Amino acid sequence: MAHNGERLGTYRGHQGAIWTIDVDPTTTILASGSADNTIRLWDIKTGKCLKTWDFPTAVKRVEFNEDGTKLLGVTEKRMGHLGTIVVFDVKIDVEAEQTEEKALTIVCDESKATVAGWSYLSKYIIAGHEDGSVSQYDGKTGDLIYNIPIHELNQQITDLQWSTDRTYFITASKDKTAKVWPGNHGIRTREGPSLTNTTPSHSSFPPRTLRF
Repeated sequence: MAHNGERLGTYRGHQGAIWTIDVDPTTTILASGSADNTIRLWDIKTGKCLKTWDFPTAVKRVEFNEDGTKLLGVTEKRMGHLGTIVVFDVKIDVEAEQTEEKALTIVCDESKATVAGWSYLSKYIIAGHEDGSVSQYDGKTGDLIYNIPIHELNQQITDLQWSTDRTYFITASKDKTAKVWPGNHGIRTREGPSLTNTTPSHSSFPPRTLRF
């Protein structure tokens, strides 16, 4: 849309509800995830579909990292398939051929991921889960570093958003709360370890909780 809300065009191609979209930092490429079990890349200016990645289940979240070179996707747990977090290397060029191969796959076998995003400099992937916990994964290897329950047990985390400078993020949950977590000095609770590093810091306090 234009700055005044006028619709400038339509991106056509998905065959199911679109659950998630994200735009790369240069506003060149749009990513979308859908109930048709695909992630699609689009040329923002022309609306042309540049790439389609297929999955066995719906895609509930897509997010570019801060320089647009990687794209994260969260797939649904359904029909015997475990939920996953997948990462693709992306070229921010509408003429470039995009890879078919995943750079990383994280299988969420304990509790499915419902949302996920990139920390500062893409060092970590932070994911929110169906059971109300948050996980920190190594952004390069996909190894699980920590998993911490931050919302009420089995109250699904429905959203996770980062600040512009990625120094903190906020989670929203079905427990009717939103929690703000500092991300620049390590995220710690009185009961648990850091979500961003293992070095003690002045951020060793519970997150700020907003109730609705």
